[in-house]
Amino acid sequence: MDTADNVEQKIEEIEETEKTEEENVAAEAGGDVSAAAARNMRKERIGMVVSNKMEKTAVVKITESVKHDKYSKIMKRSVKFKVHDENNECDVGDKVLIMETKPLSKDKHFRLVRIVEKVK
Repeated sequence: MDTADNVEQKIEEIEETEKTEEENVAAEAGGDVSAAAARNMRKERIGMVVSNKMEKTAVVKITESVKHDKYSKIMKRSVKFKVHDENNECDVGDKVLIMETKPLSKDKHFRLVRIVEKVK
């Protein structure tokens, strides 16, 4: 019985020290623990703007090379995302950095972070 109590006490102490370490890291970052951890989990991707005809929305195409599991051939796979562009600053052909965010509409769950390279 005593050993089980000791083990539980040690586990609680370890959890408390982990929590305080996370709080210290979050305090340095300037936010609470959950917000800092959630922001680090967001996906960032670089893609090419395919369309900007909608109001405050752009369509970004992300192309990546993937190795086929069975045949070991390198294939190109592309995905299109609708991206929130608040100021309509994207043009077709721009290379942009996008970040995952809360759902803004049915299809839109990424936002524009910055334009990496403008089209000439």
